[in-house]
Amino acid sequence: MRNIFEQPSLLLIVSAVALLVVFVFRALFPQSRKWWLWLLPILLAASAFALDYFIETDAEKVRAVLARVVKAVEKEDAELLTPLFSDDYHDSFHASREALLNNCQWWLSGPIIEKNILRIVSLEVKPPNAEAVFTVRVVFDPQGPVFEYRKMMVFKLRADLHKQGDNWCLSQVEILEIDLQPADWRRIQGLSGEVF
Repeated sequence: MRNIFEQPSLLLIVSAVALLVVFVFRALFPQSRKWWLWLLPILLAASAFALDYFIETDAEKVRAVLARVVKAVEKEDAELLTPLFSDDYHDSFHASREALLNNCQWWLSGPIIEKNILRIVSLEVKPPNAEAVFTVRVVFDPQGPVFEYRKMMVFKLRADLHKQGDNWCLSQVEILEIDLQPADWRRIQGLSGEVF
């Protein structure tokens, strides 16, 4: 069954059907042309927009967390990343959240990224957990050390998120591909020559 909060467009479809019913009803029964019949499709359409605007679903919250991570990396501000990762964070290379944040601090210490472009490939939300596969196209800063070798790279990642209270936090992030080639965290570390 579809969740009306996840897909408020269903109410727009119901609104269009209600509008059609009002047209047919008015054509078949001209003696009962009441002005208030037009309110039903209008109210249904308005409620669809209100649901979409006022109610933030878990899927929208997960997308927002991913967008905040990508934006924080683009701004090269590791401090913005701290609240987005859970206390029990770990991945195939980093044993803890602190290890990841130290690694990010090192990578983001100088001009490296000009722009990040996020695209979510798949998203599965089953509270209190969620899994997202997404790509980030990284455009490197012309003033940075990477730009002379590569202008841009595309990273494909998988993120596991966990709901803590009303907030979603990343509990694991794994690199799946770099420029359509299989990769992982160790490959990234090999690029820098540094290991944390």
